[in-house]
Amino acid sequence: MSSQAITIEDPKTEETSEAVYEHPYIVRLCHWVNTVALFVMIGSGLQIFRAFPSFGAKIPEKVLINWPKSLALGGWLGGALQWHLTFMWIYIATGILYVGYQIFSGNYKQVLFTHRDIPGVWPMVRHYFFFGPKPSQHEAYNSLQKHAYTTAIALGILSVLTGFAIWKPVQFSWLAWMMGGFHWARLWHFLIMWAILAFVFGHLIMVALHGWNNFMSMLTGWKKDPDYTSE
Repeated sequence: MSSQAITIEDPKTEETSEAVYEHPYIVRLCHWVNTVALFVMIGSGLQIFRAFPSFGAKIPEKVLINWPKSLALGGWLGGALQWHLTFMWIYIATGILYVGYQIFSGNYKQVLFTHRDIPGVWPMVRHYFFFGPKPSQHEAYNSLQKHAYTTAIALGILSVLTGFAIWKPVQFSWLAWMMGGFHWARLWHFLIMWAILAFVFGHLIMVALHGWNNFMSMLTGWKKDPDYTSE
């Protein structure tokens, strides 16, 4: 899906700049709704974990992490479950809407990491983390960004599958079995949460490095003076 581009002229300075329509409305809607849903689910999930902070058999119970109550959401196990299960459906619905839109609109080509992007990963890693030269960019997302976003989608799907396995371990016994049993499914769910948080942290760093225009593009859809040449 090619980006729409327009030329903007400042009436005061008579200088012109280019703006590219990067993010369709559906993508932006899903992004912000899922941001809220994700953090509510993480907070309530940590409160649920506080009720049984272990990944082994309940007897004997071994506290793995004594998570501070101030950083959890729900107040108690029942309250946390209500928050978690309510926003779970919002998380799933927006995820389905996002993936469905990407597939049927063809916009997935903008973010999907493929074998053609592999050679571009190391140059971007070298640029971001080792102060190497900035590679030329001809698309909205570079190879490292594509890798991150594709991984985030995969993590989102895995978070739902592991979540169903521990929510309904009898009805979805086959799913729990594929993950090594209930306790292992619970561990995978916990690790996936941290992987998603790692993505969020890296995502925020990338937004900061790419500047204010990059942030505004997720609000308005338009990115001013992009680094790439739209095709």
